[in-house]
Amino acid sequence: MEHTGGTRPGGGAAWSVTAALVPVAAAAAHIVPAATWLPGFRAVCFPRLAGLGRPDHVALTFDDGPDPASTPRFLDELDRLDVRATFFVLGEAAVRFPELTRDITGRGHELGVHGWTHSRPWLPTPGRDLRETARAVRAVHDLTGRRPAWYRPPYGILTAGRWAAARRLGLRPVLWTAWGRDWTARATPASVRATVGADLSGGGTVLLHDSDRASAPGCWHAALGALPGLVAACRDAGWQVGPLSGHGTGHRDRPGRPADRHPDSRPRRAPAMAPHAPEPK
Repeated sequence: MEHTGGTRPGGGAAWSVTAALVPVAAAAAHIVPAATWLPGFRAVCFPRLAGLGRPDHVALTFDDGPDPASTPRFLDELDRLDVRATFFVLGEAAVRFPELTRDITGRGHELGVHGWTHSRPWLPTPGRDLRETARAVRAVHDLTGRRPAWYRPPYGILTAGRWAAARRLGLRPVLWTAWGRDWTARATPASVRATVGADLSGGGTVLLHDSDRASAPGCWHAALGALPGLVAACRDAGWQVGPLSGHGTGHRDRPGRPADRHPDSRPRRAPAMAPHAPEPK
């Protein structure tokens, strides 16, 4: 009997099709988890990822620092308001500004990891995701003596590689339920308060930025100016304002000071935020 080598008619074509589909499948697996960026989808399907916690508490978080031009201003204002928060820092910035990084935790705030740089994950790079996230974790731990518990990917795009890296490193991924759109050149304190207030309720997580490193120059002024009104509105609604470690979302860390507490802790549906100010022309 003639030996055919185990091939069948059309086998080469089938193999070619299969080989062509492999990168397509890999790309889909890479990007499909990023659908959690959609606020409504993640709030319903992944509430822990959305940052939903205790109904009498609001978690206040900041991304993109530390930045010597702006972060100290936020730390001073938070001290004045007697509020602690969670700062998601970039590893390369933390290493470049070690004293400022230590000052954040020294004032009672907690640090989360925002990646090593503020990169966009267009292509699957699971090896690099793990290396760079691990590098950022080591930097925070070496600088502060505390291992971070939280992870928020740049742009909120949680790909399969970044999710796997966070899990392997013992980090809890968390995004947000309300943001201020404070990264735009048109943002104002009034617009930030109104935008946050449109989606915020008890148990929510607020995303703001303490740096303009990845956004419009000087836009951090809008977030800074919005803080007093935002905190006051939350307190009026009976919500405590504090870091993720006091939010009841599962991870327990040990910040220097407890979450802000207010005598009236009865949850309400929405804070009385200032109306949206007219946008500048």
